[in-house]
Amino acid sequence: MKTMLSAIVHTQPVRSGHGRCRAGRAVRLLACGLAVVATAIIPVAHAADDTLRPRHAPAQGWSFNGALGRFDLAAVQRGYAVFSGVCASCHGLAQVHFSDLMGMGLDAEDVQAVAAAWQVPDGPNAQGQLQRRKGRPDDALASPYWGPAAAKAANGGVVPPDLSRIVTVYPGGADRIYALLTGYAPDAAPAGHDFANPYAIGHRTAMPPPLHDGAVQYTDGTQPGVQQQARDVTTFLAWVSAPHQDARRRVGVGAALYLCFLALLFVILKRRIWSDVRK
Repeated sequence: MKTMLSAIVHTQPVRSGHGRCRAGRAVRLLACGLAVVATAIIPVAHAADDTLRPRHAPAQGWSFNGALGRFDLAAVQRGYAVFSGVCASCHGLAQVHFSDLMGMGLDAEDVQAVAAAWQVPDGPNAQGQLQRRKGRPDDALASPYWGPAAAKAANGGVVPPDLSRIVTVYPGGADRIYALLTGYAPDAAPAGHDFANPYAIGHRTAMPPPLHDGAVQYTDGTQPGVQQQARDVTTFLAWVSAPHQDARRRVGVGAALYLCFLALLFVILKRRIWSDVRK
């Protein structure tokens, strides 16, 4: 056994110092080659990534921003008019019920009238056809399509997203939604089923320009231009995404004032209790 081990050991090639130097030069040459390839590929990758990255949306002065911000309920109501008149033909609000609209300043009778103006799915009939009925306050503002297959068939293979939490989950939030709605070129022609928009991923979107001047009528006399409609519907979608935001902020401000009052009271009590103690 010892003879076999010694034979195996002695049959292994012994690398000389000259061989180690040649191997080191080969490794260095390989590393240099990889570095050159990387420096050539990385700028191309960054350029491609920049081409696909949406343009940064300009900041807008929203009334609901900031610690003390609050929703403009008049704008929220106008935004609902834009949603129901324009957006609801493709999008739904599956997590919002008609009764939730009382939070934007409507009373029970108004909510019932708004719900009755909608046709909501009521299941298939005996022939398998979709039935619809008038909405009720406990109904959700669901998608207008029976299912994803119907949505794809009506929109060139694309399912319009639900907008219940779009402002919360969409990168860029309200600023980017407003920029997306108003960022179409005036003479932009579709390329296939896509439309050019610098604020969309890849600078293209399957959604055609949804807003047009005078597309809806405001009951308060506000002029329904494209930018006004985009601002109002974005405010409405922001309210839908966080309907209790104003109440939480009021509670937070009240709690902060209460804690400040307690701190001041403790300081006064401390000074009164220890005022007779000599230093």
